[in-house]
Amino acid sequence: MDAWIVGVLVLLAAGLGYFVRLLIGRYSVKSTERSVSVRVEDAKRGADAILKEAELQARAEVIKAREEFERQMKSRRDEMTALEEKIVQKEQGLDRKVAMIDKKYQTAEQKQAELEKKEEEFRKDRDALDKLIEQEKARLQSVAGMTQEQARQNLLSRLTEEIRGETGMLIRRMQEEAKETAEREARKIVALAIQRYSAGHVSELMTSTVTLANDEMKGRIIGREGRNIRALEAATGVDLLVDDTPEAVVISAYDPYRREIARQALERLVMDGRIHPARIEEIVAKVKEEMEETARAAGEEAIFGCGLQGVPPDMVRALGRLKFRSSYTQNVLMHSLEVAQLMGIMAGELSLDVTLAKRIGLFHDIGKSMDSEVEGSHAVIGADFLRRHGETPVLLNAVAAHHNDVPPEGIYAMLAAAADAISAARPGARSETSQIYVKRLEQLETIASGFKGVEKSYAIQAGREVRVLVEPDKVDDAGAMHMARDISKKIEQDLQYPGQIKVVVIREKRCVEFAR
Repeated sequence: MDAWIVGVLVLLAAGLGYFVRLLIGRYSVKSTERSVSVRVEDAKRGADAILKEAELQARAEVIKAREEFERQMKSRRDEMTALEEKIVQKEQGLDRKVAMIDKKYQTAEQKQAELEKKEEEFRKDRDALDKLIEQEKARLQSVAGMTQEQARQNLLSRLTEEIRGETGMLIRRMQEEAKETAEREARKIVALAIQRYSAGHVSELMTSTVTLANDEMKGRIIGREGRNIRALEAATGVDLLVDDTPEAVVISAYDPYRREIARQALERLVMDGRIHPARIEEIVAKVKEEMEETARAAGEEAIFGCGLQGVPPDMVRALGRLKFRSSYTQNVLMHSLEVAQLMGIMAGELSLDVTLAKRIGLFHDIGKSMDSEVEGSHAVIGADFLRRHGETPVLLNAVAAHHNDVPPEGIYAMLAAAADAISAARPGARSETSQIYVKRLEQLETIASGFKGVEKSYAIQAGREVRVLVEPDKVDDAGAMHMARDISKKIEQDLQYPGQIKVVVIREKRCVEFAR
């Protein structure tokens, strides 16, 4: 390529010289020739310089290419050398592995031969042993007079009897130990629960006293021909005892809820001064509404004290009404709180759910807030009420079974029964004599309420009188007379009591209209 360029340049220079000679030839041939000669010489020298430079560049490129080629060849040779070394190493490793495999194969063949030899010896020994066993079996059968199967069955029966006897003794011993341990631990847990929880007990009285400003107020409470006192007793279901006690009226009722309503209503009437049947009914209705709010607040306080959550409002109100209910003179709400705390302590000692235990204890007697409205045991009534509000099966069974109305199905039911018994058995917690009296009054009201058309029934005068309020649209005057006689006959058949019981059936038809 460089020679080609030089040739081109030479031709260009010659052409240029020839062109110049032609131009100058018109003026002077000599000067032209001299000038052409000079230019030709200059062109030759330039061409020689260019040619030499091109040759030098070409030689440099050739040397550079040769060096690059030699470098690449050296790198290839190094790579081939390294690869050959790796191949040699792998071949050596394979040779060693082949040698090891050959050695192991030879060892395995030797062991196989030894095992075959030992197996043959074992086979011979086994055959000899089998012959010896058969000989001994035959000898034993001839001596014992039994076949092999008979001897085996005899041995198995004896072993079975021995094992059964030993097993029975072991089971009996373990049961005794478990019983002793369980009783000891149970006493420990109960004692610990009683020790850690201690609460005072106040017996519920059957009477309340309202203080008057003067004795003249007694006449206004009684009213003309006793209409005021009869209206108050009919509206609240209590007995008002107006005697010689100065400046005081005694309210008597076995139901604390009714007694509290009557007390608050009478205090407001005395403070207001307007005492007549219409005002009495108005005040009693207002007090009943407020008592529902009081019951709700008492229920919320009890639930907060036990640290429970997620209790429906109906359950809160039903629990709060237990504040005005007593059992054997023991306040039922205080009893429920005590059972909840006792169950929580015992559940904690047994590593059970303390919150669930407290929930069971707090609601175990909730049926007592509605047992006067629904027939049946308070435990079953409470369980049905709680079931309608989505409580768990464990809680429902514990509530229903704490008096063995249904079989207990878990440890929580056992704890509920134990805590209930502990709370009721505390010295001074309950009085059985007063409860018998209360039960007689409850039976009177239950008998009267069982007749069709009865709206309300109240046992008053210490159980010597029962007042029955009937629905005027369902019972007429003649029916009221028949009902009074039927109720008295029913009382005579079902109850035992001293003296006589007065049955009063009240039928009242009210028509209300407003003049505007």
